[in-house]
Amino acid sequence: MKLYAPKYYKNFKCIADKCTHSCCVGWEIDVDEVSLEKYKQLTCGYGAQILDTVSFDEVPHFKLGTGERCPHLDENGLCKIICNLGEGYLCDICREHPRFYNYTGVCEVGIGASCEEAARVILSSPDYAEIEEIGEVDGIGEVDFNARDERAKIYGVLGDKSLSYHARLEELYRRYEIDMGKNEEWLEKIESLEYLDASDKELFLNYSSACRPNSTDTDEYLERFLAYLIYRHATEAEDGEDLRSRLSFSLFCERLLASLICTKGAKTINEVAALARIISEEIEYSDDNTLSLMY
Repeated sequence: MKLYAPKYYKNFKCIADKCTHSCCVGWEIDVDEVSLEKYKQLTCGYGAQILDTVSFDEVPHFKLGTGERCPHLDENGLCKIICNLGEGYLCDICREHPRFYNYTGVCEVGIGASCEEAARVILSSPDYAEIEEIGEVDGIGEVDFNARDERAKIYGVLGDKSLSYHARLEELYRRYEIDMGKNEEWLEKIESLEYLDASDKELFLNYSSACRPNSTDTDEYLERFLAYLIYRHATEAEDGEDLRSRLSFSLFCERLLASLICTKGAKTINEVAALARIISEEIEYSDDNTLSLMY
């Protein structure tokens, strides 16, 4: 099966110790069986210490330390496994994050916006509609519904620079018969979500469909964030109705980011990326939260 990625995919690289919101803090990291077997073979040097940091309660995972830090994160924000053994000894989750995969007759890979550097790459890339072949992977063949063709049509509307960004959004709502919904209903859903950080809940409760920043720059960031959401969530739609649900979810997240930009007065790409990262972390990386907003 061929593997594809957005053109901007190749621009992503982990910034390690320069990251201000490390993925090695606050997350319980599961250790896959293949990596676990590798660690069992290590009997000297730093490798001999790795098994002592693994909890075997239910799914094997690294035991978090003080401040919920991964035990292999050093004081400078670098991974001690990489520094001592090389990237080949990372477990699957650490090696793949923040990548995600969609299988639709072909395989497509992307980078998730819960990573601050990935969010910056996404928001700085106007070429989101350009998808490139980058290799091959094992996978399943044909699918009944080709959502990639529909995605291309959506991108055609979203990227039509002859229209204002507001007009392009209106066309998507009209063409796919999507109801924006009432603020009260969305606020009720936001209230019911599970949160990693209680302050994010308070931030999200500033949501209003009427809150839209008045800036060409922020419109471009919102457009690219929406394109990312569509790539990630609409691509695996099973039929036309499922596509509408996934597109509606993506448009809600776009409106939420617009609201947060207004609330925080965000203007720079770093400021907007920080807000996109919070949305991604709290919503996209929780299946329960995603499903409750999508269906």
